[in-house]
Amino acid sequence: MKQKRQRRIIEIINHNIVETQEELADLLRAEGFAVTQATVSRDIKELGLTKVSAQGGGQRYAVLKEDHGKMTDKYVRILSDGLISAETAGNLLVLKTVSGMAMAVAAAIDAMNFSEVVGSIAGDDTIMAATRSPMDAGTLKGKINDLIHSS
Repeated sequence: MKQKRQRRIIEIINHNIVETQEELADLLRAEGFAVTQATVSRDIKELGLTKVSAQGGGQRYAVLKEDHGKMTDKYVRILSDGLISAETAGNLLVLKTVSGMAMAVAAAIDAMNFSEVVGSIAGDDTIMAATRSPMDAGTLKGKINDLIHSS
């Protein structure tokens, strides 16, 4: 039942703009799934879903990456191990890393295909990730913090 429900969650978010866990739970219940908010929350974490900017200024759930298994776990581990801090500066997200880890952290961020990132430059211990707007920089910072703290 869990696998069927999680497959359906992916289908729902790929075809609908779903902004909240409660909205997702309501859609699942309408299709006959007996779910609670806690169940939906666990499914979101297990599926590696994240919020991305939606047209019109809101946010919606999306699959972080089609292959959200071992590779995504590896990227999150690289972020967790290498990242020291993240600060916004206008439309830039400036990430400080452990010395020598900036390239690996930047590669992980690039591989995760965050919709907010236009491009990034990495030195030895600093990354500058360019986003389209200051709001996107803040959203990206939040997503990275959420990934690190949920692992």
